[in-house]
Amino acid sequence: MSKIYPTLTTDYSLFTSRSSIVFSHQISDMSINVEMYQQIKQELAAKQVTLVAVSKTKPVADIEVLYALGQRDFGENYVQELVDKQAQLPPDIHWHFIGHLQSNKVKYIAPFVHLIHGVDSLKLLKEIDKQAVKNNRIIHCLLQVHIASEETKFGMDENELTEAIQQLNLFPNVKVCGLMGMASFSDDENKLRTEFNTLHTLLQKSAISHQPSAILSMGMSGDYKMAIEEGSTMVRIGSLLFGARVYQ
Repeated sequence: MSKIYPTLTTDYSLFTSRSSIVFSHQISDMSINVEMYQQIKQELAAKQVTLVAVSKTKPVADIEVLYALGQRDFGENYVQELVDKQAQLPPDIHWHFIGHLQSNKVKYIAPFVHLIHGVDSLKLLKEIDKQAVKNNRIIHCLLQVHIASEETKFGMDENELTEAIQQLNLFPNVKVCGLMGMASFSDDENKLRTEFNTLHTLLQKSAISHQPSAILSMGMSGDYKMAIEEGSTMVRIGSLLFGARVYQ
């Protein structure tokens, strides 16, 4: 049974009332950078870029603050944490799974996940399709491409990407909507731009780009502006909104 956290309120009708005195009081106790959130949302809206608020390791109460401000797209890295949070929060949240997903854990998020970002193998595509059939739904996914210099990051190379795209017809309950990539952890702007541009070019060359509103998910708190300049349509931002993470 999921633990019920002490949260802002369990009456989600109150979340649309930003002028609530109670809500304003409780927001002041949270770690959310509301001013930064509003600034980023305005910036991204002007460029038609989707913000995924990365809430991994953060409490439900923090997510509720951004929900009350209108945020609906949230990203999680760990299956159990995502399942627990999804059970406690409003049903209209779009849950993005942005971590490395093991095939044996797909079944736990298949009933509700909005978008799986890190699909890096045909084996994983096959399992997602299998679980989508069981849940009588189409699961939207992004194919993850390895663009960074670090070998510790996951993703397909160009040949594997081409092979996966050629076999998408084998997975009728999976809709691949675009590509995702993680740039190197580096201060070298030229290096980062080259990696982002590589992913953008791969998307443009692929059949995926022919569909309306193809997604290019790249860019995080430290490099999202650069990623957008290189073609990103979806950014994953955590620490700028929620503050630094403390891992146990």
